[in-house]
Amino acid sequence: MPKMKTKKTAAKRLRVSGTGRVRRPKQGGNHGLKNKSRKRLRRLRKNDMVHESMEKHVKRMLPYG
Repeated sequence: MPKMKTKKTAAKRLRVSGTGRVRRPKQGGNHGLKNKSRKRLRRLRKNDMVHESMEKHVKRMLPYG
């Protein structure tokens, strides 16, 4: 059986945590930052979790993650 391929776009954006949940960055923190409040930018620095309904799909993209 050949090795499974990782979807590189998912590998760059997502990480599997120690408990098995999938972490993702919050959206909206790359450009247009001048118009966003300091409070909003602070919140965007933190990571978020992928929703439970999508975890199975994401983990299939990251077979060794």
